[in-house]
Amino acid sequence: MYSSFQLAKKYLNYRLTASNGKGHGVHSPFVFDFIKNVLRDKKQYDCYTKIEAIRKELLLNKRIIQVEDFGAGSTVIKSNQRMLSDIAASSLKPKKYAQLLYRMVQYYQPKTIIELGTSLGVTTSYLASGNTSARVYTCEGAKEIASVAKRNFDILNFDNIEVVEGDFTKTLPTLFDQLQQIDFAFVDGNHRKEPTLDYFTKFLNLSTPSTILVFDDIHWSKEMEEAWTEIQQHPAVTLTIDLFFVGIVCINTSIKAKQHFSIIY
Repeated sequence: MYSSFQLAKKYLNYRLTASNGKGHGVHSPFVFDFIKNVLRDKKQYDCYTKIEAIRKELLLNKRIIQVEDFGAGSTVIKSNQRMLSDIAASSLKPKKYAQLLYRMVQYYQPKTIIELGTSLGVTTSYLASGNTSARVYTCEGAKEIASVAKRNFDILNFDNIEVVEGDFTKTLPTLFDQLQQIDFAFVDGNHRKEPTLDYFTKFLNLSTPSTILVFDDIHWSKEMEEAWTEIQQHPAVTLTIDLFFVGIVCINTSIKAKQHFSIIY
């Protein structure tokens, strides 16, 4: 994992070299459309207020739970006894990016959505709100964290979310075997190179010509940057968008030439 100083240097370089995100000079119709109708969509959708109320409650919740950690671990909390407010502060995706995921699902309307890393269910709630007719399969290794997420889904009255609990190495093979395709995936479950590339390969096996994959924290460590580079270079990948804190991958067969964009967000 990079230090805060290293990450800040990388972010500064990204800000200096990335496109301004206004669409000027972007010669990809897909990316221009994405910037105009998704990235720069400033509308305050109804679900934002309800889900952010859940986030606010979690940030104030002092309940302590037992957490099993199967991934690369928290960068902030080292104990397995963790306060919900601390988990919320360190692991919930900021609303800027969680709401971007909502807009992506709302705009592209994927039917089968996978999330690796439920955490407390805030991002899952945005994914499920984007297309209420979609099926969202969200995977969480820690039982008590999954339990809190389920409570939040009940509060928000979701009926299109299925929580898959347990170590990904045991739960994912069964899940992938039962799915016919994956239209959209958000990966925030294991910040290591080999597992990330393994997830990517499994997604490819179930991808369609319009599948979109979103990887969290692509610049979190040298390993994650290596994984991101390998994903970009894969023959099946036709387009990637680097927003620094997340990376977007398209398996779009209508795009003839491989394209990579870095956009300020």
